[in-house]
Order: sequence, then C-alpha cells, then structure tokens
Amino acid sequence: MKHQVVNTIIEQGMLPLYFNADEQVSVDILKAIYKAGIKAVEYTNRGEAALKNFKKLVEVRNAEMPGLLLGVGTIKNLQQAEDYISAGADFMVSPGYVKEVADKANSIGMFYAPGCMTPTEIIAAENNAVTFIKLFPGNMLGPEFLSSIKEIFPKLLFMPTGGVDTTRENIEGWFKAGVCAVGMGSKLISKKLMEAKDYATIESSTREVLSLIQSIKK
Repeated sequence: MKHQVVNTIIEQGMLPLYFNADEQVSVDILKAIYKAGIKAVEYTNRGEAALKNFKKLVEVRNAEMPGLLLGVGTIKNLQQAEDYISAGADFMVSPGYVKEVADKANSIGMFYAPGCMTPTEIIAAENNAVTFIKLFPGNMLGPEFLSSIKEIFPKLLFMPTGGVDTTRENIEGWFKAGVCAVGMGSKLISKKLMEAKDYATIESSTREVLSLIQSIKK
C-alpha cells in the first residue's frame, strides 16, 4: 500500500486536500474530484465532525469509487493516527514531524508524510525511515528553499503544501525545483466554492490542474 500511495501521488502530480464540516458536502466534493480523475486525496482532520465524516467517505468510496486512495491530514498525535487507521485511512499526513505517528506508520507499512520546514526536521524524519516530505508551509518556504537543500537529501521525495497556486507559473516553479507533486488545498477547493456547492467548478478546475501538471512534467 505504501508504494501504491507514493506512485499514485507522483503519477497525478498533486494531492488535493480539503475539509468541510457538512458530511454531504464532503461526500459531494469527493465525488467531484474523483470524476475529474483524482486517485488519491487527503481529507483534513479539522474539527469534531472530521472523523465521523471520514468514516462516511470511506463507506461511499468503498461502494462507488474503485481505485481511490483516501488519506487523512493534520494528524498531530498517536491517538488521532490510531482513530483514522481504524476508520480505514490509506495514508497519513501531518503539519509537522511526529515521531510516534512515524513509528506507527512504519510498524504497519503505511505511507506517512510529515510536514517539515527546516533541514533539522527533515533529517529527523529521514532517520526514522520517512521517505516523503511535505514542505509546509510551502508559500513561506518557496521553490528556492528546495533548490538549496535538495542535493543533501537525494533519496527523499518532496511535496509543498500551503499556498500552492493553480497557475502554471507557480506549479512549474515548484517542479523545476524538484518536487514530485504539489499539495493543493484552498486554492483549488475554495471555501467560496464549497459554500456555493459548486461541484461542477471544483470538478472542472481539478481536471484543468491535473492536465496542466501533466504538461509541465513532460
């Protein structure tokens, strides 16, 4: 499963992430991005409704969305990790490096991407068998940061999250710096679109970004 998650994220070149407190809205967004061609998505662990909503997403995915990998983001401690593993998460992502979560992921062969902002954090993660790093917050670090450190970490894969825009210029800058994918949150699945329940635009925008990334990778 770990390799499958890595390969899927690299192949689509992006990892969409979102949260909505409303269960049905969460489901409808998942359906929209799946129709657009998404095969791996991160649902953010934010607020009391998150775990209940995630269980519903897993149920709907199992019934209607073959081949979709459903991960959870903003995992900050071992208890949260265990709750979502029990709920059926395929992978986990954190805003920072959490050793206990990395240990748990290692013990069951699960993909885990910690958020890192400094070489010290990246080294700590690498020394605990983490191979995929979420550069967070991406807009604070910028492609230049990755260009400066990438040679020190030749065996690691990097993905920026936070402030990554949907424009060619922004995405291309990151890929030129050496990322394997970009995390796409509110710039893709915005609060405005969610409030309007504009799933058609979410679907078409996601399809456009997927196509743009494939053209950049070529």
